[in-house]
Amino acid sequence: MNDTDRQYLTRCVELAETALSTGNDPFGSLIVSEAGEVLFEDHNRTADGDATQHPEIAIARWAAANLSPEERKRATVYTSGEHCAMCAAAHGWVGLGRIVYASSSEQLTGWMKEFGAEPGPVNPLPIGDVLRDSDVEGPESSLSGRIRELHRQNVQKQG
Repeated sequence: MNDTDRQYLTRCVELAETALSTGNDPFGSLIVSEAGEVLFEDHNRTADGDATQHPEIAIARWAAANLSPEERKRATVYTSGEHCAMCAAAHGWVGLGRIVYASSSEQLTGWMKEFGAEPGPVNPLPIGDVLRDSDVEGPESSLSGRIRELHRQNVQKQG
C-alpha cells in the first residue's frame, strides 16, 4: 500500500464520518480511474431501514452505467471497511478491479463483539472467499483506530 492509497482511504474514513453524522452506519467508499481520478464516492445510506444501501453497491451500479468493462476492470475501489459478501458479489458481477480497504471484516467482527453488539445476519466473509482472482489489499493499520472509534460511537448511539 502506498501513500496515494492511504490518501484515498482517508477520504473513505471521512465519508464514513459523514455517514455516522447523518444517522447511517459508518462506511464510506469511492472509485478511482486508472488515471487516478475519483469518479464517484458515497457512504452508507441505511438509516431508512434498507440495509442494502451500502456505498459499494452504489459504486457498482454507477460503474455499470458509466464505465466500459475495460474501465471498470482498471479502476480501484477504496473503502473504509472490507466489502461484505453482498458488496463483494456486486463488485465481481460488475467486473470492477482492485479493492483497497482500511479495516477488515475480522477487525469489525472483533470490535462489535467487544462493544457488545449483536452480530449481523450475514457471515463476515473475507472478500477472497466471495470473489475469484481478486486483487485485494488491506487493512491499513494507520486508520484502524479512527474506524474503530466510529463503530464504537455507532453502537453507543444505537444502544
